[in-house]
Amino acid sequence: MTDMQTLIESEDEVMLRDAARGFLAEAAPVSAFRALRDAGGAYDKALWSEMAQMGWTGVLVPEAQGGADMGHRAAGILAEEMGANLVASPFLSTAVIAATVLRGAGAQARLEQIARGEVAYALAVDEGSKHAPDAVAMQAVPVGNGYRLTGTKRLVADGGFADRLLVLARTSDTGLSLFDLDAGAAGLARTPKRTIDGRDHADLSFDGVEATRADILGTLHDGLTALRPGLLAGQAAIAAELSGLARQAAGLTLAYLGERKQFGRTIGSFQALQHRAAHLYAEQEITLSAVINAGRVLDHSPAEAELAVSLAKARATATAKLTVSEAVQMHGGIGMTDEHDIGFYMKRARVGAEYLGDYGYHAARIAAARGF
Repeated sequence: MTDMQTLIESEDEVMLRDAARGFLAEAAPVSAFRALRDAGGAYDKALWSEMAQMGWTGVLVPEAQGGADMGHRAAGILAEEMGANLVASPFLSTAVIAATVLRGAGAQARLEQIARGEVAYALAVDEGSKHAPDAVAMQAVPVGNGYRLTGTKRLVADGGFADRLLVLARTSDTGLSLFDLDAGAAGLARTPKRTIDGRDHADLSFDGVEATRADILGTLHDGLTALRPGLLAGQAAIAAELSGLARQAAGLTLAYLGERKQFGRTIGSFQALQHRAAHLYAEQEITLSAVINAGRVLDHSPAEAELAVSLAKARATATAKLTVSEAVQMHGGIGMTDEHDIGFYMKRARVGAEYLGDYGYHAARIAAARGF
């Protein structure tokens, strides 16, 4: 899955990218995100409804449940274009992560709701400052025929507005189980935690929240197996989003270099800046290849996708960080102001770098997969 042919986009993929780019340029420009942030909103529900009508919410939902079933590479293309426009939506948490997990669990009714854009999910796994699914301490204590969940999940993306939650909790000393719960359940409290990128996050406190055996996805005490495909899908999609973000940030920077003048010349004519721009282009092309490959492997050999996905996430994190840092520097003083859009890209890149595992997390997985 790493030969050059697999990295060439098909005609359908090119059409999807062109359609997504044109739609988002008109319906969700960065100015729309700025207005949403200033108004304190989480996401544009009307835009989400339009995405559902175009089949984006069902990109990973089977056709039998009303989805488009276009695959992970198609989901990555949509994520790239959303990243370029800084679109705030439940796409990653709902249409990618939740849809993948629920598909594996055979939850047909929930998949139909996702495809129609009627429900938003959030993934409630981490309890500390870093992504660590294996370190979950939240307890799900057996009570009668069900369970009571007690504990806290930190910085849950889309946790402030989600209708439902995928919650990983400990059901035995050595076993974790994955629950699909109503976000409005008694005993569940949400504390909003708006991050620097202006997106919705929340700390979720569970105080004896009741769940039944029917709420468990996959096998009891083996929740990580049920969750793993969703995590891989989400990691590949956030890598794609960061790739699209880096592409757009570099494009804005090149345009600025062609306009800004010093000493009677456009600064883009300075060789030192040309070298830095060329370096960014090379890094972005390599990262895009890794992102495309991750989507391809998820589509064709999902059981073997961990290395490809971690490589894509690690590279996308590093490339986005480099690109936005260079972009702000080459914009000069204006790049540090809120009035200029380039700062939004830097902030989103910082948050995206941490989501579902930072560079160190994925570098360690790559090293382990290669026997180091």
